[in-house]
Formats: sequence, structure tokens, C-alpha cells
Amino acid sequence: MNQETVAAPAELPRPTRHFRLLLSPTPRGARLARLLSTEQLRSWGILSDAAAQVIAELAANAATHGRVPGRNFQLTLDVFGDTLRVEVTDTRRERLPKARHPGAEEESGRGLLIVAALADRWGVSSDAVPRKTVWAELTVPVGD
Repeated sequence: MNQETVAAPAELPRPTRHFRLLLSPTPRGARLARLLSTEQLRSWGILSDAAAQVIAELAANAATHGRVPGRNFQLTLDVFGDTLRVEVTDTRRERLPKARHPGAEEESGRGLLIVAALADRWGVSSDAVPRKTVWAELTVPVGD
């Protein structure tokens, strides 16, 4: 479900785990987002292929569609109990994401469909100009 929001839902308490990275809006930056965040989740005892895929898709979108030369994108991971919130912030507020339904022959355009299928919920929040944040929340198994 895609919905416009400003902040994390009120029912979530303060995060018990927090991780933030600034990365270049390039394919290398998107790849680093996936690799570094997967390692961070592993260090927290969270092993989730779905989370890794959601992070990869949102980071790739920021590098592809949110790219502004000289400006980084930010990846934030917060854990609230068994909920992982992934946020990717870029500086292309005017380019809001829309889930597409590409034809069978098209080679791209399925990223947000994947996010919607894997996440419990996702959406976009408009931040202070010129930023936007695309977020997704997933229920994840948390180890001790």
C-alpha cells in the first residue's frame, strides 16, 4: 500500500537499533547500501532476504531516479521491536515514485512492485525542500 506520510506511525516506540549512511547516487552507492546494510542487519541478528531486496530496490531507485550530481542519498535503518523501517532519502522531491506495471518485454520498472510485495507497507514522505523519503516497513525475525 502506498501512502503519503510525514513520520513513522505513532504506534511505533523509539527505535532499539539505528543505522544511517550517506552514499553517492551511483550504481556503486546503491550496491554499497545493500552490502553494508545487510552486514549491519546481520550484526543485529536480523537475517532477512526480503529486507535486503527492499533495501536494494529503494537504493537503486535513489541512484537512478533521485540522482542530483554532487548530492548524496541517505539510507536509514531503524528497528522497532520486530519491525524494520527502511528509509531512503534523496534530493529529487519533484520525482515521486509510482508503482508501474511494465509489459513482459520491458527490462525495468518492477522495483516498487517488488517492494510492495515484500514489505508490510511502504510510502513516500515529502521532507524539507528539496528532499523526499521513500520508506518501507517489514516484520523481521530478530535474534538475541
